[in-house]
Amino acid sequence: MPRPTNSTSVNRPDLGQLAYEYLLGASQRGFIGTRVMPIFPVGEQFAQYPVIPIEAMLKLPETKRAARGAYNRGDWQFEMDNYACEEHGWEEPLDDTEARLYQRFFDAEEISTMRAMDILLRNQEKRIADKLFNTSNFTAHDVTNEWDDSTNATPYSDVHDGSESMRKDVGVYPNALIISKKVFDNVMQTNELQDYIKYTNPVLIQGMEAQRRLLSQYLDVEVIIGDAIYDSADKGQSFSVTDVWDSEYGMLARIATRAQDLREPCLGRTFLWTTDSPSKVVVEQYREEQIRSSVYRARQYTDECFVFTGAGYLLSNLTQ
Repeated sequence: MPRPTNSTSVNRPDLGQLAYEYLLGASQRGFIGTRVMPIFPVGEQFAQYPVIPIEAMLKLPETKRAARGAYNRGDWQFEMDNYACEEHGWEEPLDDTEARLYQRFFDAEEISTMRAMDILLRNQEKRIADKLFNTSNFTAHDVTNEWDDSTNATPYSDVHDGSESMRKDVGVYPNALIISKKVFDNVMQTNELQDYIKYTNPVLIQGMEAQRRLLSQYLDVEVIIGDAIYDSADKGQSFSVTDVWDSEYGMLARIATRAQDLREPCLGRTFLWTTDSPSKVVVEQYREEQIRSSVYRARQYTDECFVFTGAGYLLSNLTQ
């Protein structure tokens, strides 16, 4: 395989295709961050973006027009906020000797690329989860009975009440419930849900996706399940599996349905600086002769921003 000269970075569209396929399967690995805060391409690294004040949508102005008179007109203005995309990336060196030793077992290029992408995306998932499940950004609303209390939990009422609160507070209904896999499993075991399905639907033996669709139908919002994990132990300590999405919380949210329309009231967007990062993940390769290795890099230039925090309603006390 031709190799680039030392320190010359070369875009690898073939590995970029691998990255695209990897991203398509992100939800199967529990990555939901950019579903909750969809990608919005921008041409500048940092700039202002318009935020629609909620009062501009809910006012009831006079629409009556007199003969020969002018129509009344809107005079509200956008509020402005700022985004500033930052670069994130990870590199995986592949030693020539290792590549030859392991070539009969696996494609070392693909493994190096996938590892770099996974680290990059897992960090992005953590950034988004930390923004959403955060009592500094949202008021926490405790449910009366934790959702792992199968006998007494009332997830339908909790979600319905939260939806009505959003409508009264900001004038929009949520279209999604964001929860961890652990919370999802707990809800599926509640007496309330078991009573709902026991005579009509054998969904518990049909797999997770069938269960997710049923719960979405029951709660009247799309249930989005975060199942990403990470090792929270410090370097050198024993491995410690930790959920990216905290099982103490869940969020009712209005998430964007029109990818390129900033006028849509929604929780947030992931701004992607396409001048330097034309795709969600850019894959590159360069040569380091001093270690006789090819280095595979995955990188992105993003800022995960709230567009309208009123479009998020934080449920808390979901797990004991």
